[in-house]
Amino acid sequence: MRLMIRPVAAALALGLAAAIPAPAPVEARPAPESFADLAERLLPSVVNISTTQTVTPRRDRQGPEIPQFPPGSPFEEFFREFFDRQQRGQGPQAPLPPRRAQSLGSGFVIAYENGEGLIVTNNHVIDGADEISAILTDNTTLKAEVVGRDQRTDLALLRVKSDKPLTPVTFGNSDSLRIGDWVLAIGNPFGLGGSVTAGIVSARGRDIRIGPYDDFIQTDAAINRGNSGGPLFNMAGEVVGINTAIFSPTGGSIGIGFAIPSRLATGVIAQLREYGRARRGWLGVRIQQVTDEIAESVGLAGGARGALVAGVNEGGPAAKAEIQNGDIILEFNGQEIREMRILPRVVAETRIGAQVPVVVWRNGRRMTVTVTVGELPENIEQASATPGPQDRAGRPAELAGTGLKLSAITPELREQFSLGADVKGVLVLEVAPGSPAAERGIRAGDVIVEVQQEAVSTPAEVQERVNRVRQSGRQNVLLLIDGQQGMRYVPVPVGRG
Repeated sequence: MRLMIRPVAAALALGLAAAIPAPAPVEARPAPESFADLAERLLPSVVNISTTQTVTPRRDRQGPEIPQFPPGSPFEEFFREFFDRQQRGQGPQAPLPPRRAQSLGSGFVIAYENGEGLIVTNNHVIDGADEISAILTDNTTLKAEVVGRDQRTDLALLRVKSDKPLTPVTFGNSDSLRIGDWVLAIGNPFGLGGSVTAGIVSARGRDIRIGPYDDFIQTDAAINRGNSGGPLFNMAGEVVGINTAIFSPTGGSIGIGFAIPSRLATGVIAQLREYGRARRGWLGVRIQQVTDEIAESVGLAGGARGALVAGVNEGGPAAKAEIQNGDIILEFNGQEIREMRILPRVVAETRIGAQVPVVVWRNGRRMTVTVTVGELPENIEQASATPGPQDRAGRPAELAGTGLKLSAITPELREQFSLGADVKGVLVLEVAPGSPAAERGIRAGDVIVEVQQEAVSTPAEVQERVNRVRQSGRQNVLLLIDGQQGMRYVPVPVGRG
């Protein structure tokens, strides 16, 4: 038998090998022998940004802080006694005089015409500055003025006057970057102007939670303090990113730096140049992430995707298009919304006044509405959700399987839990510790406004809708909660009750 098995196994192996073609060999492109020619061409276009501002120091009422030493260090007791003596011997302290503070950053020239140049940098580099200077590679110092700035993307555009011609650089297409591509960073780290570092693209599309439009390029090219606002170049000498942030527990480079992609930056810079500010598209919704539990609770097949509408601004573009609370936006203007954070960026980049199709998931089916994109206001007041019907009598009741004890809102309970007169729904009286509701962050005093996107006003209505969910075979019920964290959708496991 053994002699028979071996030939069969060999035949099977040969058959599989013949059926599955061998993968083509992957060859890495050779590393450049030197970046010298590229650096020599690009260095004149990169400038150091120096800013000064007047700072009024604050004197701590308790005096200066004691330096931190390891526990049990003899220096700790010595300094504590020293500072105690100093504070006992001092009366009221006079305010400290204002002083001039200086900070350094980087920037790069994008245009020069008729003796005027335009320079791109980060907004945080020049934020609050009284004076801004651009220092060229030959140490020529030019006074700079702000053309426009945008806090949301951390970009700023400066104007300088120069009798000497400046050397602009051009933007490249950051979308063409691949993970592993070589990139070059030039800037002013720690005041050491004209520093060149090289690395690769480590990742794309990074969300580091510093702004609403995060879509950073990650690179291991050394980026340190002072590199902010400097360019990230591809091997063609085109700007594909603006170096903006680093991840570092020490303050120095550990090989994790982030750059604003040129695809996002070029549109903002063009608007700063034309209007002095960024003009963005606006939909007028408050959104939250769609989880697997939320997707299951509303019957959205294919898992978590899209952006869940948790609030609609009254009179905004979404309200006029009849987008509703509880809708899940799946596509905007033909672009798939794979996750929540994509939607703000896509909307912001859409032309103001454009009429675009928006695909939403509502009541268990896809539907398309047409939205006329508005302009994002400078200050947006978050709209609260539409209140439900007027309260009806309802006795406190436990919602089996969830850990919730509910009640209709009475005048006494409204006062006890400090609920506003406009708050409508069903009050959460108690939440059992360790229960499914507690694990989802629901707390006593929260108000259930909707169940499965239907308004409720009594515990009986909540129970009825939960029973319907159980009978349908779904594992989660979707609640719209009005609480300390604002209006939000929460999927709660219901089990069998």
